[in-house]
Amino acid sequence: MTPREEVSLSTPVRLTHNGGFIKGSLYTMDEENAECFDHVGHLSYGKPPRDHSVMRHCSSSTWLPTAAEFDSDNGILGIKSPSNEASGMLPVFRSGSCSEIGPKRYMEDEFICVNNLCKHLGSDVNIPSPAAFYGVFDGHGGIDAASFTKKNILNFIVRDSHFPTNVEKAVKSAFRVADHAFAGASALDKTSGTTALTALILGRTMLIANAGDSRAVLGKRGRAIELSKDHKPNCTTERLRIEKLGGVIHDGYLNGQLSVARALGDWHLKGPIGSNNPLSAEPELQAITLSEEDEFLIMGCDGLWDVMSSQCAVTIVRKGLMAHNDPGKCSRELVEEALKRNTCDNLTVVVVCFSPDPPPKIEIPRSHRRRSISAEGLDVLKGVLSL
Repeated sequence: MTPREEVSLSTPVRLTHNGGFIKGSLYTMDEENAECFDHVGHLSYGKPPRDHSVMRHCSSSTWLPTAAEFDSDNGILGIKSPSNEASGMLPVFRSGSCSEIGPKRYMEDEFICVNNLCKHLGSDVNIPSPAAFYGVFDGHGGIDAASFTKKNILNFIVRDSHFPTNVEKAVKSAFRVADHAFAGASALDKTSGTTALTALILGRTMLIANAGDSRAVLGKRGRAIELSKDHKPNCTTERLRIEKLGGVIHDGYLNGQLSVARALGDWHLKGPIGSNNPLSAEPELQAITLSEEDEFLIMGCDGLWDVMSSQCAVTIVRKGLMAHNDPGKCSRELVEEALKRNTCDNLTVVVVCFSPDPPPKIEIPRSHRRRSISAEGLDVLKGVLSL
C-alpha cells in the first residue's frame, strides 16, 4: 500500500527520510535494559524492516521563549515533582513521528503533532504558553474512525465550554462528542473504530487522555513511567465494567469481536447514542507537572508495545537522543526495532522532547568504601592463584 500524505495540524510537513492515572509502573535503569542494549546502535542487523517506501516519518520543532504557570485554578489536578516550583524550567517542544504499515494489508493509524498550539489556535483562544498537542489514533475495521478523530478531536476540545478553565472536563467531553459526531457522519463507515491517545500540554501541565490500548510513556532521567493504562477486555477493572453492562469476553475479545475495551466508533457494537454499553469511548486522564527530570514522551500504538516493554523503549530513545538528538530518528528506530521483533500490526510512534538539549549522561557515583582482606584470606588467595 502506498503511503498516505501526513498533514501536521501546525504547519504542512513534507515527509522525508530524515526527517486515567499512573499505574505506578516505575522501573529502575537496570531493569530490562539487557534486552535493549543488544539492539540499540545495531539496528541494521537481523531481519530488515519492511519496505521503507510505506513508512511515514517526520520531525519538527518549536522554540517557545516563555512559560506560564498553570495551576489548579485552571481545572487541572496533577502530580508535581518536588523541584518544580523553583526549577524555572522552560519547556521547548520538539517532536518526531514515524508510521509504518507493517505486515498488515492496510494502514489504519493516524497521528497529530502540534508543537505550537498557541500559533495554531491564533489569538481567539487564550491559553497558557507554551502549549502543544499530540495524538495517536489506532484504527480498526477501516480508516474512517481514525481519520475523523484526528481531524476533529482538537477542535472539539477547544470549542468545549469548559476550555480552558477546566481542561479535564473539556477533554472528556470532546471524546464523547467526537464519538457521537462520527455516528452521525453519513458518508463514513460507522462500523470502523479507533483507539485515541492524546497529550495536551499547557504551560508545564501535561494532560494525557486515553481510550484503548495505545500507550503514553514518560522518560524521566532514564526511567520509564507509564502515563496511561492499556484498556484490554481482560483487564480486571475493564472486565468488571463490561460484565456489569451486559457484555461478555471470549478469548480476550469484547463480545468475541474486539480486542480493546474502549474505542471511538464501532457503532455496530454499541446501542443507541447516549446509552451505556460495554464498549466505552470515555478516556482515562492523567495530569502531571513537567520538571527538569522529565526528558521526553513516547506515544505509540499497540503494535509497538506488543513486542517491546516501556523501559526498553525509553532506553532506546534516550540513547538515540544522546547520540543525535533527533526525535524523528528516535521514532523511526523504535518502529524498525518493533518490525525486527515481528510485530503483527501497524506501527505509529510519536516522540516529544521537552528540551532543545540531549539528555545528560547519568553519572553513577562510585563507592569510596575501602575494602581489606585478612592475612588468612590472603594466604588462601595466594594458594588458589598458584594452582
